[in-house]
Amino acid sequence: MAKTKVIKKPHPLSELDARMNPEVLARAKKLAQKESLNIRLAILREKYGLKQSDLENFTQTAVSKLENRKDIRISTLIDYLDSLGMGLEITAYPRNSSKKEVLLKI
Repeated sequence: MAKTKVIKKPHPLSELDARMNPEVLARAKKLAQKESLNIRLAILREKYGLKQSDLENFTQTAVSKLENRKDIRISTLIDYLDSLGMGLEITAYPRNSSKKEVLLKI
């Protein structure tokens, strides 16, 4: 039986990344990371079956603003997660190493 050779195509986004100006690409990735926090907060809340109005320490309006904010204070994030019955762990690590150090665990 002959083996079939699999040709792996590069991901379309990788091809676009290669064509972009590196500085523009870095800014876009940074913005995407900030936006993804907002999406993850809402998804996390919904995963636990909670509506914005269900969070104890926040009004519905405050939760909406928080979940759409571009930047968030750690203390506010702690309060938000506490309302979900969750904790927070912040880990620092050198980008070129697997060594990690927990800075904060609540």
